Amino acid sequence: MHWPHWQLSLWYFVYFAFVGAYMPYFSLYLEAQNLAPNRIAVLMTLGQLVRLLMPMVWGWVSDSIGRRTPIIRASAALSTMVFVGYFFTQDFILLVVVTALLHFFWCASLPLVEALTFSHLRHEPNFYGRIRVWGSIGFVVAVFCVGWWLDRHPISSLLGILWATLALTLVAAFVIRDAPTAPAIQVDEAIPSLRQSKVIALMLVGFLMSAAHGALYVFYSIHLAAHGYDNMAIGLLWSLGVIAEILVFIRMPRLANLDTLEKVLMACLALAVVRFLVIGWYADTVLLLIAAQVLHGATFGAHHVASVAALNQWFLPRQQGRIQSLYGGLSFGGGGLLGGLIAGQTWMGLGAEISFTISAAFALAGLLVVHSAFSTKATSSEALR
Repeated sequence: MHWPHWQLSLWYFVYFAFVGAYMPYFSLYLEAQNLAPNRIAVLMTLGQLVRLLMPMVWGWVSDSIGRRTPIIRASAALSTMVFVGYFFTQDFILLVVVTALLHFFWCASLPLVEALTFSHLRHEPNFYGRIRVWGSIGFVVAVFCVGWWLDRHPISSLLGILWATLALTLVAAFVIRDAPTAPAIQVDEAIPSLRQSKVIALMLVGFLMSAAHGALYVFYSIHLAAHGYDNMAIGLLWSLGVIAEILVFIRMPRLANLDTLEKVLMACLALAVVRFLVIGWYADTVLLLIAAQVLHGATFGAHHVASVAALNQWFLPRQQGRIQSLYGGLSFGGGGLLGGLIAGQTWMGLGAEISFTISAAFALAGLLVVHSAFSTKATSSEALR
């Protein structure tokens, strides 16, 4: 790969190494602080709330000034500074404040780097998978290493690991550089393709798919621990999903084809229904649980690649910061927030089985949206631009 490709690959690696250390284990840290499930759900979904409200603002600013790296670097620096607050409090209200501020700054970077990556790859977009795959590798490395560490050291040591990973993200943010882009646009310029029914449907499907993952991202580790899995086993199961995701990114050129978008989305959503039912009802059956985690390659990996690639082809380069931020906010932010909060309310009263069944219902709703909105009869006469 060319030098800009390695810069971006490094950033994805360390960014998702933080996610790999945070997502599987931070809920266990919160549980060790004797927080109730509904409070854990609030803290674990605060990031989704912030991602719903703020990324579009960051994308709007970056598209207006025509530069993305200053915001990416500021995001990493401020996130690293704010995280220090976790070392000084276990009070729920203060944890809410620190978590909200952390994600306020943290959420700015990923959609901007996605847009920056496609700017660098303007004439070779199929390279996106080869760059983005390093994020998945970083996630797997972090999950394995942190799981091994936490089986031998107290859960409180997780905070130091997370802070160090954030610091590495700051270093990587100063390595990447902006790509040549179209001239800056007026800040009030509209995005006309947002009115297309396919775009609206893609946003809605992203929302529903992320809602389907809400219980997984908040309670999966707690769910496994309750069934007797240790930290290393939990890490292995998380990693299996991301390894499957890596294979998907390698196969990206086929997934990025607009002619197969409907089929890819329908397959991903159908597999999501199966996956979450298995996780909820058959957690004691190791082979089924392994198979369900392998399906992460479809429910996240293939769905994400197909959606991001479609938006990249439907919108102009100077609109990418805003549209990728909007998609991330509505899907990962809005959908993840709804799914996580519902899981927080149902976990204690109705149990893990019903919580994951609700996740499967979200995926089923997304499947119905795709079938309706992307059918040949409904869209054959509609232009993409």
